[in-house]
Amino acid sequence: MIKTRVAHGGLNRLHRGVYAVGHRALTVESWWMAAALACGPDAVLSHRSAGQLWGLYPRSEIAPEVTVPGARKRRPGIVAHRGSLPLDEVGRMWGMPVTSVTRTMLDLAGMLKEREVERAWNEMEVREYRMRLSVPDLIERYPGRRGTVTLARVAERKTLVGITRNELEEAFLALIDRFDLPRPRLNVHLAIRGRFYEIDCLWEDREVAIELDGGGAHGTNLAFHKDRERDRILTAEGYTTARLTWRQITETPSEVAADLRLILTPYPLSNGSGALRPLPPR
Repeated sequence: MIKTRVAHGGLNRLHRGVYAVGHRALTVESWWMAAALACGPDAVLSHRSAGQLWGLYPRSEIAPEVTVPGARKRRPGIVAHRGSLPLDEVGRMWGMPVTSVTRTMLDLAGMLKEREVERAWNEMEVREYRMRLSVPDLIERYPGRRGTVTLARVAERKTLVGITRNELEEAFLALIDRFDLPRPRLNVHLAIRGRFYEIDCLWEDREVAIELDGGGAHGTNLAFHKDRERDRILTAEGYTTARLTWRQITETPSEVAADLRLILTPYPLSNGSGALRPLPPR
């Protein structure tokens, strides 16, 4: 009966024992579910696939990843990770068995770069997931597991920067960390005079706004004038503003860092004569 339905197109084979009924117009979620079903009743979506399902990791064309207990036969088109998961590390979303948010974070920390783990953490906080098993609990449960140190380091940071948009922002963030400067928030919307301005790098407590000019986004005549108007308004409202380019960040990082340290200093600076330079009146 199955062979007849397959021959007539009523069933479309995805994996051994797993079929799409009547069509092959499948979403990525369909392939995730098919992968979990193909690997047995105890298989759960995990790692990057789980991260994509929870919205912690950007969507991309990768093979579905699942975690399965024991030594099961390999399935073409599926990346299987071996391991037994406690009940509090497994959940369901849209009917699919999937590793919990915290377990997904731990798995991602074991295979991604630290900046990517930061992005995932930021998404976890933005989405305000409610979790039975906390990250500290999971770190204590697996003290020697790969990714535990990275996840603990990310969890301890008071300021996470969110998702950067391009290589320029990544280079700037690397400079900030290299010279041990306080981290800004990236791509922040700031309400000023009834308008919303998107600030590339904002230190709210110091009222400092830095823009990163890559050329493309600011190259038109209209953008040039709007950028200068925003700088003027921010300065008038008490913010310190500055602009940095790719060449400055990559070719003169020490000079940029030294200037940023002065800009971010929360106290009046010496004017060279030993006396403190007064702050301008607000």
